[in-house]
Amino acid sequence: MPPTGRPTVCSIDHEALRWNLLQIRNKVGAKVKILSMVKANAYGHGAVAVAQTLAGAGGDAFGVATLEEGVELRQGGIRAPILVLAGAYEDQLGEFLTHALTPVVHDLTGFKHLGKFVNSRGKTLDVHLKIDTGMGRLGLAAAESERWLPEIKKISGPRIEGVFSHFSHAESVEGDYTRQQLAIFTSVIERLRAEQIAPPLIHFANSAATITLPAAYFDMVRPGIMLYGVYPSPAMASQITLKPVLSWKTKILQLKKVPAGTSVSYGQTFVTKRESLIATLPVGYADGYQRLLSNRGAVLVGGRRAPVIGRVCMDLTMIDVTDIRNVKQGDEVVLLGRQGTAEISADEIAAGSNTISYEILTSISARVPRIHHNI
Repeated sequence: MPPTGRPTVCSIDHEALRWNLLQIRNKVGAKVKILSMVKANAYGHGAVAVAQTLAGAGGDAFGVATLEEGVELRQGGIRAPILVLAGAYEDQLGEFLTHALTPVVHDLTGFKHLGKFVNSRGKTLDVHLKIDTGMGRLGLAAAESERWLPEIKKISGPRIEGVFSHFSHAESVEGDYTRQQLAIFTSVIERLRAEQIAPPLIHFANSAATITLPAAYFDMVRPGIMLYGVYPSPAMASQITLKPVLSWKTKILQLKKVPAGTSVSYGQTFVTKRESLIATLPVGYADGYQRLLSNRGAVLVGGRRAPVIGRVCMDLTMIDVTDIRNVKQGDEVVLLGRQGTAEISADEIAAGSNTISYEILTSISARVPRIHHNI
């Protein structure tokens, strides 16, 4: 049941979540492992609840950004492997051992510190090496493998369980740059194997590659945004059928009929040109409803689109419902999701906010309750 009081909530459909995982499994086959990306609170969906459902539906492992996110999953009962993409800071190493978390190694210095630490404790720890094949972010530079490979071989204690890289073009893995990254990565893997370093898990595929690039599957794929029913690019909808997991709703707080010439919200950026019926919604940019949607966004009321008017405020947003019949205080308003046959997608909100769907989902603030259904 939704909490009483303020009606601004996100509904999380676990049946859709299981469906999306099944589509990924059907795509990659039974032999390829699925590491589900649940960082950033499972892209705003609720990390523990999402991971519990995915683990029960056949997910093999989980990816998070930070130690704290990994510990949260462990405390939520997740026993599957958890890969921490940001790696391990020196003062966190004990926590990685305590919670059996798998850090990513990005550089030689960090790997050496990790080796000394686990050896001093008489322990071992699985790690994954990240190779920079062209993202230009974190990772051991592929072009410098002749320098770092001999050094890695000297480090004992940590066990290299996996090696991976990251595509620069996250929304589409078609094109020469992607093929170049894949070729570079393959050459590094061959070089590792020639040095008798043969990790059991090789992985590269993000959501886009999981949908369109089987050559990048290797031993494991790392789907993120597609788990939540959002396509990396609209063209991919023809290649796999996904179901949105999150919907975001509120209710009309106040209705007000105003004459022509009435300014709405801060700065007089919207002035009515006719007698209008204005609805005020209990949601604002503090909830993650983007201020950039001021005078350009839309919501659904009674199955019809209603424009956002005036500036989105910290806690309130105004919409024009003049052309929608029989609107009442307390009526449901869909900010993201479906109402009847109409839909507001994360991609639409992102386009209106000059950003990407990932940011829309992860920016929905913690003060918006997540209500989980079909668990």
